Amino acid sequence: MPIDHKHQLMILHDILQNHQIDCCGSTSEYEQLSRLAKALMNNDQMSDQAKAILQEIDSYSSNGTKQPDFNRYINDNQAQLTQWVDSINQLS
Repeated sequence: MPIDHKHQLMILHDILQNHQIDCCGSTSEYEQLSRLAKALMNNDQMSDQAKAILQEIDSYSSNGTKQPDFNRYINDNQAQLTQWVDSINQLS
């Protein structure tokens, strides 16, 4: 059974918040973030502003899979992670 966009946003939020708090991640988490962001960008219920944020998250995720040090990459992106988590809270 497919999950709706609200549940997708919750999962996206949870993974980003884990990155923000724990400062660690994995390839599979980046891949999941990218899949969720793309699915949500294709959802007509998402605003253009939300889609712009999702594009940033997708870019972060795509770049994240190529990093030799996930923890450093996450640490370097703390400000963005905080903004995205806050933005998703407002969308939910």
